[in-house]
This record gives sequence, C-alpha cells and structure tokens, in this order.
Amino acid sequence: MRWEKGRRSDNVEDRRGQSPAYAAAGAAPALLRFLPMLLRSNIGRLLLLGGVLLIFGGKLLGVDVLGLFLGAPGGGEPQPASFSAEEQRLAGFVSVVLADTEDTWHAIFRQQGQVYREPTLVLFSGRVNSACGMASSAVGPFYCPADQQLYIDLAFFRDLGQRHGAPGDFAQAYVVAHEVGHHVQTLLGISRQVRRAGAGRSQAEVNALSVRQELQADCFAGLWGHAANVDRKLLDPGDLEEALTAASAIGDDRLQREAGRQVVPDSFTHGSSAQRVRWFRVGFEGGSLADCDTFAARPL
Repeated sequence: MRWEKGRRSDNVEDRRGQSPAYAAAGAAPALLRFLPMLLRSNIGRLLLLGGVLLIFGGKLLGVDVLGLFLGAPGGGEPQPASFSAEEQRLAGFVSVVLADTEDTWHAIFRQQGQVYREPTLVLFSGRVNSACGMASSAVGPFYCPADQQLYIDLAFFRDLGQRHGAPGDFAQAYVVAHEVGHHVQTLLGISRQVRRAGAGRSQAEVNALSVRQELQADCFAGLWGHAANVDRKLLDPGDLEEALTAASAIGDDRLQREAGRQVVPDSFTHGSSAQRVRWFRVGFEGGSLADCDTFAARPL
C-alpha cells in the first residue's frame, strides 16, 4: 500500500504510555456533552454534588484529588513514553489511513446531501478509558458511539499477523476502516435503529442483528478500499488479498475453532469468515453505499 506520502489526520489522540486514569481526562470533553442529561436526573445531580464535595474536601485536607484521579502526582503531566521506530511507523500509518477514510466519507456524504463528521482515533497501550467504559487490549480495536472515537492498541497488528496469520499494511488498514464504518453507522442512525430493533428480543436475535451490523461495517471498509484503489491509486498488487485474509481470520467460526470450541452460528456476533470476506468484496468491487444494505440481504 502506497501510504508514506499521504496526508496525516488531525484527529489522532495518542494516549500510549499514559495510565488509564490519566487517559480518562482525554474523554472529558466528550463526556461533558452528557452533563445536561445528568442534571435532569436526581441520581446524576447527587453524583455531581458528591464529586464536587470530594474535590473541595480534598483541597481542605491538602490532598489533590484530581491529581490522584488523573494518575499524575501533584496534578503534573505524565512523562512522555518513548517508542520504537516500528511503533512510530505504525502510528503514522494509521494516521494516514484515517485521513484517507475522511476524504472518502466526506465525498460519499456529499453525494447523499449530508455532512460527514470526522471521528477521533485514540492510540492506547494496555488499557483505556472511554465513554463506553474501561477496556483492555484483549478486546481488540473498537469504536465507542458515546464519544464517537475509535480506540486501537497498535499491538493488535502484531497479533493480527503472527497469531491470526494476516500480515500486511492493507490488512491493518482494513481494521481501521472497519471501525470507521461503525462511526458511519452512528452518523446515519443505523446503530440506533439496531439497538431499538434488539430491545426485548432473544439473545440469538440480538446476535443476528449484530452480525448484520458488523458485516455492513466490513462493506463500508470495502467502500473505502474501492476509493483508495480507484480514486487515489494507493493499492499495490496483493493488497486486496491481505484484507480478505484478515477478514477471514477474524470470522466467528474460525475464532471459535481456534479456541477449541464448537462452532455455534447462533452465538456469532460478527459473522463467519466467508460472510466477512463476501461483504468486504461487495463494498470493494461495487463502490456504492446502496450495495451495503446487509439488513435487507437474504441470505447473508
């Protein structure tokens, strides 16, 4: 993938090397959007009042409560972490990929008469706080609709290549583009519709909705791949195969087999390897938003 000369996104927040408590401060601006909702509930008002009393009580006792919460004694800044050349290269790579998804989705949204709001990509190591709660690297890359941010521990790319047998820069780019796909679903109201549709349903039915949502994010990733290939000529020979290998490697059926478990389709939440490959191809080959309606597709 010819990414080295690409534009880097302004929407990358690097929390690597920070303690999860300190990194929580990065989520504060997004959480402020929910302040009016908290103030409308008695419990929310009590929590806010308790927090204020705790901070001022600490001040009277000479204890910097905020500094303790943020993981920086005395409220100071944490020491900057040092990263290897490979880690720096990966950070630059995901920034370029994110920027390219921004260009793609701005163009698609304009065609639909809409405005694309760019997400923030948060780099972390080990654990991270988001508006969706605390998460460890074990969950893999994820998107939080509550703060409209993508979260990635770059160590996942090493696991993708070594443990899942899916190396390559376009395989890694597919992962980023898939999470951006979830952001697109949030902006289009699809994620909200899925949550409403799942209310009161059985677990198997909720899982089936989740599969369709995840496969649509794969298709949206394919749409970005189409634009990167056709409009900007970023792909090298073999790049498409890298993405398809990655999509296949993280199919629910393959992951269940690798874990020594029985394959149970009703428990799938992301789709089988074949389904994930198919829907990335649909987006990549068609290049049309209308092609990615996984909720209407029968069968998947």
